[in-house]
Amino acid sequence: MANSNSVDMDPDVARRLFEEGATLVLLGVPQGTELGIDCKSWQVGPRFKGVKMIPPGLHFLHYCAANLPSCGGEIGPKTGLFLTLKPKDILLASWDPKEEDLDFSASQNEEEVSRIRATLQDLDPHLGPYPYEVMRKWVSLTDRLSEEVANNLQPLSGRICAFSDVIPELQLTHTKDRAEQPRNDTACQSMKEGLDKLPRMKPREGTELRFSVIPEKKYPAGATPAEITQCSLDQSYALEAVLEKNHELQPLNLLGELQFAFVCFLIGNVYEGFEHWKSLLALLCRSEEAMRKRKELYLGLIGVLYHQLGEISPDFFVDIVSQSNFLTSTLQDFFQFASGPGVDGTLRKRAEKFKAHLTKKFRWDFDADLDDCAPVVVELPEGVTMD
Repeated sequence: MANSNSVDMDPDVARRLFEEGATLVLLGVPQGTELGIDCKSWQVGPRFKGVKMIPPGLHFLHYCAANLPSCGGEIGPKTGLFLTLKPKDILLASWDPKEEDLDFSASQNEEEVSRIRATLQDLDPHLGPYPYEVMRKWVSLTDRLSEEVANNLQPLSGRICAFSDVIPELQLTHTKDRAEQPRNDTACQSMKEGLDKLPRMKPREGTELRFSVIPEKKYPAGATPAEITQCSLDQSYALEAVLEKNHELQPLNLLGELQFAFVCFLIGNVYEGFEHWKSLLALLCRSEEAMRKRKELYLGLIGVLYHQLGEISPDFFVDIVSQSNFLTSTLQDFFQFASGPGVDGTLRKRAEKFKAHLTKKFRWDFDADLDDCAPVVVELPEGVTMD
């Protein structure tokens, strides 16, 4: 690792981490691989054999395989996994060149782990210290995320991949089956026609993230038109359905799921994580009745968002087509509901402070009239349709 010995750490903390910290022994990782833990990454050097002095708790290990210079030297897509480490833990993995992945099966071999523990002093010069300077940031981004929640959301394969491993929904093993599919060697007259010609894909079993499913219909079966309208304005029914199905015993674990999705996006480069974060946030911010009923959930939400929004440029949230900021409109609903009748006084004051903080830091206007934002009419080139 480059500059791995330049970490400025309090001597008492360093000694405690040296004695109690966990160790990741990662053997055979090719030079040039981009590897990181939590909020920091490095390029692996020729002497690298792992990471030491890791604080006990939940961590996110991530890496990108590097092609040989003769093959262009590009960095591959990112792979990551959540790990929970105990004091003095030793986790052992070897690089699998065929899969371009870490194989942790050696960690199940107690004899091998004992051998590594006995030779840890010899390995020490090859182990980079945990980047202690990012520990505070990491904890602030994951303080609501437990090992149980992370394990329940992580793919069954144990790997979180920036690019989904997908396969065709239809396995066309016979020539007859393939002949019945739409031909794709002729010009398309519309976007829909082009999309219809593409094979439908699905994630390979065991590789998909297991996020809570947010119901498309945000109202109960048999609802009247008036009830449907009400449930669209106040999405508490849908939020309660998500909590009941996924986090009934620990409703605050929904904040852990929000943090899991954000980390998958921010560090793991998983776009699906960002989409789920947006959907979950919109559901929480537009649930007026739940805000009156679940004070602790919403106090926690403000804390989670405070740290998350400090990690992304405010320009990121602006749609390049409409120039609208989805986050300001979502939070506008949140602040409006938080100032309404029946909301706990502590929550109302915390929301007001958070609104003032965001207005000052990002110059976002939460008091603008959204109805003034007329839809943008886009002229399509002649002959192109969107049917």
